[in-house]
Amino acid sequence: MTTAQQSPGGSRPGGRTARTRQAVLDAVFEELGQGGFAALSMEGIAQRSGVHLATLYRRWRCVEGLVCELLADLSAGVPLPDTGTLPGDLRVLARSVAGLYADERMRSLIAAVVSAAARDPQAATVLRDVFDDRLKLAADLVRRAVERGELPAETDPEAVMAALGAPFYYRILIARRPVDPALAESAATAVWAAARAGAYAHADGR
Repeated sequence: MTTAQQSPGGSRPGGRTARTRQAVLDAVFEELGQGGFAALSMEGIAQRSGVHLATLYRRWRCVEGLVCELLADLSAGVPLPDTGTLPGDLRVLARSVAGLYADERMRSLIAAVVSAAARDPQAATVLRDVFDDRLKLAADLVRRAVERGELPAETDPEAVMAALGAPFYYRILIARRPVDPALAESAATAVWAAARAGAYAHADGR
């Protein structure tokens, strides 16, 4: 289990506990869609999920803990492609990310977690761990490309994948505009061109 799967709610046992957890996370996602993070409350989540309020506080502590766990859960669901070429992989992955963030609730979730991280050290740690783990996993796409001779040997795989994600988070958090397929195409094209040109070489020259 990766760090991205470890979250404020604890482990993921099966049976009743897993069903309770899923009901709570579904309720958080639905509440975000209805009123955004500002309207999110433990009481509202308890009512929508049918899970006792005391259980929510015992397992997740606060709204921030819930949104962080939901982000980790949904991020882990984005598949990593293997098309045989890096341009193909970048394009497929960017399209998957665009599809995920086309949902307004997902954009609200990202904004909520970033806001939570600014106030809560535990939320900040979870946010960093979620993205660190996704970068490490996605970096395998770039390592394969280096082995195939598509990119310079000194390419930093995690830097490439961070660059692919950056336009999405600028669009969501700064520009505050919807994510569309055109953004996925431009991000994949730009990162591929920059990587081939050596823009993401390790800073120490490795």
